[in-house]
Amino acid sequence: MVFASDSRTNAGVDNVSTFKKMAIFEQPGDRVIVIVNSGNLGITQATLSHLKQAIKRDDGSPHLMNVASMYDAAELVGHALRDVGISDGPHLLRSNIDSSANFIIGGQIGRERMRLFLVYSEGNFIEATEDTPYFQIGETKYGKPVIDRIMQSGASMSDAVKCVLVSFDSTMRSNLSVGLPIDLCVYERDALAVTRVRRFGVKDEYMRALSYQWSEGLRRAFQSVPDIEWN
Repeated sequence: MVFASDSRTNAGVDNVSTFKKMAIFEQPGDRVIVIVNSGNLGITQATLSHLKQAIKRDDGSPHLMNVASMYDAAELVGHALRDVGISDGPHLLRSNIDSSANFIIGGQIGRERMRLFLVYSEGNFIEATEDTPYFQIGETKYGKPVIDRIMQSGASMSDAVKCVLVSFDSTMRSNLSVGLPIDLCVYERDALAVTRVRRFGVKDEYMRALSYQWSEGLRRAFQSVPDIEWN
């Protein structure tokens, strides 16, 4: 599984900040759960705080580090998001502020197969399938065509990583609300530990090279398209 998130949040063109949008919950040998988010920063941070506080309390109630399946983990995220929306949503609405937020949660617990879920603002969720092996949240329209053309269930891990980064590069070219740093996490089946994590900053040489090569490749492909023959 490949997870990636940018770090840019904004409340207008003159109020841009950097916040990490990826959280990793890991108990080596038992579970790895990765959560990425998009949407209202206050809502997403409050939701993650609810999930983390439940782990700290460890009072016997379900939390991310003791549930038996990824389905149960997705339910916890949905419930936490719904609770935050109920408490904070009406106040944000009075100020005309969008309170919507979405989460992607994936990973593996025990010997259960890896599973990936998309949690909507309302707290309900869907699971990835062989026909739809990926989810994307946030600003999707610029980077999604890249993933749609390249990603299939049988894609290699290397291709999946490159595809995710190219998708982000395409989005950053067209939308100022998405920007570096990009956090990347790769989880390998049955590892039950995170072994590959990387952050791509604004001066990262790999991202610069990837952006240049992708742009040049697109230009060459465009030039190779035959001209229209006019009647």
